[in-house]
Amino acid sequence: MRHSLKIKITLFLSFSMFLLVFLCWIANDVFLTSFYERSKVKSLSGVYSELDETIGDSDLLNNGDITGKIEKIENLSNVNIYIISNRHSENKDMYFVYPISFAVADYSTISIFNYDRFGRIISTLQKYIFGIKNKDGTLPEMLENTENFDVYKYFDDRIEANFIDLVGYLSNKDLVMIRTSYSNIEESASISNRFLAISGAALAILASVLMYIFSLSIVNPLLELSEISSEMSRLNFERKYTKKRKDEIGILGNSINTLSGKLETAISDLKAANIELEKDIARKTEIDGMRREFLSNVSHELKTPIALIQGYAEGLADNVNEDEESRKFYCDVIVDEAQKMNNMVKKLLSLNEIEFGNAKIELSRFDIVELVRSVANSIEVLAKQKEVSIVFNDSDPIFVWADEYRIEEVVTNYLSNALNHAEGPKVVDISFKDTDSKVKVSVFNSGKPIPDEDLKHIWDKFYKVDKARTREYGGSGIGLSIVKAIMESHNEEYGAQNHTSGVEFWFNLKKD
Repeated sequence: MRHSLKIKITLFLSFSMFLLVFLCWIANDVFLTSFYERSKVKSLSGVYSELDETIGDSDLLNNGDITGKIEKIENLSNVNIYIISNRHSENKDMYFVYPISFAVADYSTISIFNYDRFGRIISTLQKYIFGIKNKDGTLPEMLENTENFDVYKYFDDRIEANFIDLVGYLSNKDLVMIRTSYSNIEESASISNRFLAISGAALAILASVLMYIFSLSIVNPLLELSEISSEMSRLNFERKYTKKRKDEIGILGNSINTLSGKLETAISDLKAANIELEKDIARKTEIDGMRREFLSNVSHELKTPIALIQGYAEGLADNVNEDEESRKFYCDVIVDEAQKMNNMVKKLLSLNEIEFGNAKIELSRFDIVELVRSVANSIEVLAKQKEVSIVFNDSDPIFVWADEYRIEEVVTNYLSNALNHAEGPKVVDISFKDTDSKVKVSVFNSGKPIPDEDLKHIWDKFYKVDKARTREYGGSGIGLSIVKAIMESHNEEYGAQNHTSGVEFWFNLKKD
């Protein structure tokens, strides 16, 4: 319980509240009086300006309206205003003193009450104007000094009270003193401090109770979210946060709901990935089997020519046939079989480079029609030997972007494959289908269609539909695998399609 979040929140906020009230009380006690003092100085400055504007050159002695305005200023601003002027008498040695309301030439004409008041005003003004010291030997404390007036803090030892006095000259040359009581300031500050201490303590206690109640609205949803997260840790994603809140807790609840959904999806994906991994392991096993089959096929393909070369070489060494023609035949067989082995090794190396990305594709712009025509012309002699007719459907130049050397290899494999499998009319038909963005190159040979069960395997290495016939023309079963690797490196489509009278091999290339 001592680690409860609601207790911590309540204690922290309550302590903060009490500390804030205490600091406010300290600030009030230390700075309020001086703040009041500055405010009063500013207020007296405002009264001076208003008084100067109100009086102007008016006759205070005979103008009751102006007198009423001055009294109004006094009441509203809680000040006493004293004005001394000789502008209201032809005898400049006589002075008018407001608010005593009579002119004096000497003190003998003043009543005891008015004389006492007049004397105190004159005495105070003398201290300010002539710098006369107080009884304790100190000068009145100056609070502000301006061109038109000075403001003093003055202690009247007769009545033991502090005043703030503004002494200066109005624009009409009248001497003015504006006085406000300083004791009011100290009393107000004291009352304010006591009220702040009492009300602050009461408010802090009330705030602590409210904070505890408020903390429940924070902690309870957090406890619910904690329970939901515990369920999530047990892989139970059914429970959701359902309260509709727009604050941070609501955002957290929505985030946990989102997290729950994503975790559920991720775990589902992980299970699916695990299934795929099992499939990958199975495929790896299959690939290992294919690798073993590949080695077996390579060994088988090489075994026959090696055996022939070895046999005929031993025959030559033992002089099995002494006539020149027989020895020449033996040598031709050795050379032919060696050439077959060399071609197969070259094709395997080329296929390996393309499949493993070691053969860099060098794109260039060239005329695919001219390239196919060139390959067709190069095998014309071989076509005549096999009594095969090559039909070249002539076309306007079609420029494509591809690796010219690799595409020539694709066309050569297609045409060689077509010549070796052409039957019946023995026709090889070459055509082009031009579209907006691509061109389709097709090589068709008349003859028997490829069995459907073999059609999807013809692109595999060493796969032979008719092994006896392939061996007859020296095929290795690698040519179409090279075509597959080249076209996939170009990211282009290719394929084979059976027709009633033969088989069509095709590939696509991007145009300009």
